[in-house]
Amino acid sequence: MSASVPQGFPVLLQRFFLQRLMQQQYVTARTVTAYRDSFRLLLGFAHRQLGKQPSNILLEDLNPTFILAFLRHLEVDRHNCARSRNARFAAIRSFMEYVSFEEPTALALAQSVLAIPMKRFEQPLIGFLSREQIEAILAAPDANTWTGQRDRVMLTTLYNTGARVSELVGMRISDLTLEPTAWVRIRGKGRKERPVPLWTDTAKELRRWLRQYPRTPEQPLFPNRSGAHLTRIGLTERLKLAVQGAAQRFPELAKQRVFPHLVRHSVAMHMLQSGVDITVIALWLGHESPVTTHRYVEADLEMKDRALKLLQGPICAPVRYRPKDDVLRFLQSL
Repeated sequence: MSASVPQGFPVLLQRFFLQRLMQQQYVTARTVTAYRDSFRLLLGFAHRQLGKQPSNILLEDLNPTFILAFLRHLEVDRHNCARSRNARFAAIRSFMEYVSFEEPTALALAQSVLAIPMKRFEQPLIGFLSREQIEAILAAPDANTWTGQRDRVMLTTLYNTGARVSELVGMRISDLTLEPTAWVRIRGKGRKERPVPLWTDTAKELRRWLRQYPRTPEQPLFPNRSGAHLTRIGLTERLKLAVQGAAQRFPELAKQRVFPHLVRHSVAMHMLQSGVDITVIALWLGHESPVTTHRYVEADLEMKDRALKLLQGPICAPVRYRPKDDVLRFLQSL
């Protein structure tokens, strides 16, 4: 029997998207788009560096030296942060894992690329807004206009549910249940769905919103002017406008970068400060692991201050340090 012909990069890349991602793993459209954009950047870099069209690129061209050069290009030339760099690299790693199974002759190459580590980066403390600031933002949109009414109920739902941007703009009227118990179905990452209960005031606003502007069940819950789903950018801009109105009451908001995910952080912090168990908050936000939710505990200085007051430090007389020899005196002088 004759040996099988090695598969080239273009064929493997197409099979990776069509078979592995879409058919076998059944990933979301957002994941496909993110991986697609990563490979667009990679192929554009290869064209400039190697002078090759995408259809002429060989697997051997994607060696560790080239991949490291591409990752440096993302950080230096495109000014990507370490998190964005890692997200692009994750797409390449996933492809190389596929290659290691589908093309045995490229196993050594795939393993050498997979050996490149993800870049570590500092995890900043989570920021959040106070309850008073959130209330001012929710009340800022003009209730006398259609967009203002939509923004009020939309931002109220955002705060109530702690939804991600994509989850909020993707909500349909059919996802909403108002009787007998009010709750909304949220379609999260990885096609995972979770029900989130609605506060009485949120449910009241949603009922009023649907009575004034009735639509079919499959239409967006928070549409744009043309009736289509609001975009991520559209939601961010409407939030910025509400923050500008709230800044008249809280001037510090004008100097702060307020974005939809900050509202998500805020509801989590407010629930934590109200005594809600951290595992419940993880379920509320759709975190796969409670470890992610523990970051809110780290950021809550009030909780740490209460713990500090409960545990008093030991009472002991201060001891003054005195160096005993020349070496210690030298080190003390540095």
